Amino acid sequence: MVTTITVRGETHAEPGYAVTIGERVLDDARTKLAGRRAVIVTDPHVRGLHAARLALDAPIVEVERGEAAKRFATLERVLEDFARLGLGRGSVVVGLGGGSIGDLAGLAASLYMRGLELVQCPTTLLAQVDASVGGKTAVDLAAGKNLAGTFHAPSAVFADTSTLTTLADDEFRSGLGEVLKSALLDGEEFVARLETSADRIARREPHVLHELVARSVRLKSAIVERDPRERDERKALNLGHTFAHAIEHVAGYGRVPHGVAVAVGVGLALRAGGAQELADRVERLARALGLVATLAELRTHTRLDLPATALAQSMQLDKKGVARSPRFVLLDAPGRVRWDQSLEPRVLERVLA
Repeated sequence: MVTTITVRGETHAEPGYAVTIGERVLDDARTKLAGRRAVIVTDPHVRGLHAARLALDAPIVEVERGEAAKRFATLERVLEDFARLGLGRGSVVVGLGGGSIGDLAGLAASLYMRGLELVQCPTTLLAQVDASVGGKTAVDLAAGKNLAGTFHAPSAVFADTSTLTTLADDEFRSGLGEVLKSALLDGEEFVARLETSADRIARREPHVLHELVARSVRLKSAIVERDPRERDERKALNLGHTFAHAIEHVAGYGRVPHGVAVAVGVGLALRAGGAQELADRVERLARALGLVATLAELRTHTRLDLPATALAQSMQLDKKGVARSPRFVLLDAPGRVRWDQSLEPRVLERVLA
């Protein structure tokens, strides 16, 4: 089964791009890239698993695995490699890997010669359902996550669901944090579907994985089409992320996987917004999916203090905030979302305690 979802371009001058989802669609990426001057950006682990499937006569630029790749030093090295390889404006950058690879490759493509074509080949669940779609690119700063980046849409995305069988359990579960977020934004039916499919998801049944990726991409692509630059509705996609980015920052990048932090952040956002019964339900669902469900559980699981004061201070530098005042996405019910919301300090103190 193959599903193709088209994301329309921001203007009439931009053609948009297709997200192709299914087993073995890396073969389609190989066909699209045949005869092109390409460079593959990946990490050693993904290179060993999947690079040969692209079967391209293309150089490979290797970077660190995971969040460690999203640093200016690595970005500079990638750009210097592009120059050393003699890439020109007709060249194409291929991001092969998880969300961090996609972020870094996308940012490098947007900067080199003021913009090269980008093809995303996400190999993790988190990247397939979220990071590879929408054109956001970024690296981290010491002050906060994803604070330096650009919007640079890919020309194509190939989400090969067969790569998901190669993920370690922790990495797979991390992607489920973003799926959980997507389901809550989508509505009751998707949430209920996760509840009834938790066992099949854990077994990574191909049909179920395909459905999770396709439904999440369909939701995100529709929102991105309506608000490509995150001036309004696209902010809803940050449900749980203000909390999650603070958790990642205070923990030290890479110590708490992004999707794990998002799952906890979603629960915190629900409780902060007063949706206590929904928060209870979502925490049960998170546990059924193998995720850490609460901040207290995360502290115990990771043996990290994650002090409330440090988390609150980190949120002041969140890129979605206004004048050092963080803004939150809150949910009243599945599919009923409010963004650009502020919270009283006492509310933050209560949920972060």
